[in-house]
Amino acid sequence: MPADGAGAPTSSAAAFAHGVKTGATSVFAYVLLGTFVGYGALCHDLGFSLLWSLLSTILVWAAPAQVILVTTLGSGVPLAEAAIAVTLSAMRFLPMVAALLPVIKTSDTRAHQLFLPTHFTAASMWVEGLRLAPTLPREHRIAFCNGLGTVMMTTALVASVVGYAMAAKLPPLFAAAVLFLTPMSFLVSLVRNSRQLIDRLALAFGLVLAPALAYAKVSLGLLLAGLAAGTLAYGVHRLRRGR
Repeated sequence: MPADGAGAPTSSAAAFAHGVKTGATSVFAYVLLGTFVGYGALCHDLGFSLLWSLLSTILVWAAPAQVILVTTLGSGVPLAEAAIAVTLSAMRFLPMVAALLPVIKTSDTRAHQLFLPTHFTAASMWVEGLRLAPTLPREHRIAFCNGLGTVMMTTALVASVVGYAMAAKLPPLFAAAVLFLTPMSFLVSLVRNSRQLIDRLALAFGLVLAPALAYAKVSLGLLLAGLAAGTLAYGVHRLRRGR
């Protein structure tokens, strides 16, 4: 890989290759492998085709939203209600995209160049992109994120095929358990990357409020927990700054 003296890629092709290598060696690649083996098995058990499994990964690219989609449709929920549920689940990606794009774009970046990194933005790519993209020359960060996202999605697609083929041999409990790898790895990454007090407070408030609202069977409990946790953390942050 062409690189300058600091080891950074010196071309978009080199940055893309660096993103591919980073994604292939990231712990998230193994998390996605396990998660989408379970997702492929779930699609098989609910009567969806392998093509459906692969297209849902390419078009939705969010394991929790994909699980919501197939489980709601598989249980006979109307398409409109399933679409609303998936949309609400995907709202969490808006702040992720808003945080990542200013880091990777330049003053000359055109809108169409941001399409792929925006679509690739999921928990895995967002964490690794925010962690590593700032260490690269700004003009090569989009290519790096595209390489990172490409290998992450390819891993998920291959795992879905494997899970679909192995569905008859996988214990149902195992297939269900591996679906929790993504949220658990995301949580661990958030704990590791939370360096400011406001981030730690938001995480702590969310970990308390989300289970409480779920236990109380509050509608849209996860969304409300996120809003409340973020607001409380921001309020504490403002009070400390005021002092």
